[in-house]
Amino acid sequence: MALTENIEKLKTEISKVIVGMDTEVELMAISLLFNGHILLESMPGTGKTMLAKSFAAAIGGEFSRIQFTPDVLPSDVTGIHFFNPKVQEFELRPGPIMSNIVLADEINRATPRTQSSLLEVMEERQVTIDGVTIPLKEPFMVIATQNPVESQQGTFSLPAAQMDRFFIKINVGYPVYEDERRIMQIHRGDKIMSNLAQIFSIQDIKGLKAAINKTHISTEIEDYLLAIVRKTREFNSIELGVSPRGTLALMKAAQGKAFLSDRTYVTPADVKAIAPYVLGHRMILSLEGALTKTPEMIIEEILDTIPVPVEAGANG
Repeated sequence: MALTENIEKLKTEISKVIVGMDTEVELMAISLLFNGHILLESMPGTGKTMLAKSFAAAIGGEFSRIQFTPDVLPSDVTGIHFFNPKVQEFELRPGPIMSNIVLADEINRATPRTQSSLLEVMEERQVTIDGVTIPLKEPFMVIATQNPVESQQGTFSLPAAQMDRFFIKINVGYPVYEDERRIMQIHRGDKIMSNLAQIFSIQDIKGLKAAINKTHISTEIEDYLLAIVRKTREFNSIELGVSPRGTLALMKAAQGKAFLSDRTYVTPADVKAIAPYVLGHRMILSLEGALTKTPEMIIEEILDTIPVPVEAGANG
């Protein structure tokens, strides 16, 4: 079966539980295939936990959830060695980070020390506990959430260096009228998660990871992508532009967009479609810019000013 058909099946399965989030599911799939992590910014009660749970079930992966509060310690995330009096020796108790899909709920409520321990795990893909290094399970993805309304109420904002380590950021809004009606209908019954079928296996994911990097990017698309990124470093409303890590993330995300569309090459449309999700959270706006615009609005302005190469992706 073609990859696009399986992706559609993935969206269909997850829509049995979560309605109106096809774009989010596609972005999660792209992130997973590139070992990336996602930052979800949304109001409480918009289905973030259910989305992460259903995504893990559809790929046959293990799921864990960490509810962050100021008193959560790094060891609560990674795990500890504890003394077992029955056997008179220390034993390892792995933390919730030892899963395939980890929901880091309200990450900005954790102290900077705990945030750093989680983000180190995300970067290194391993846990070191009392000198013992343990590799994480494959695949591995962190879905972190933060509530924009409570940004000044007992929270610790993620610094720019940590924001830059998230592959993609998604702003989740309220559902449209018909989607919310459908949510009501779905949740009248119980055991809704039991209806989900597994679409991909862990082995499938490993095979797709090997194939996705072969998606071709022409010189013209490279120039287009670089022009977009470098424009963020000289735009009037931006104080801090996108880093080289962001450049690589945009390249990979565009490859993922093409790959999930069953194409072997990247087009300008792929770059334009994915850019707001990859670049927006990597920029710091100037004081004047932040008063009148959002990062997403500025990305759209930049995309409008950069000449688009014509059908460059297929020719390479």
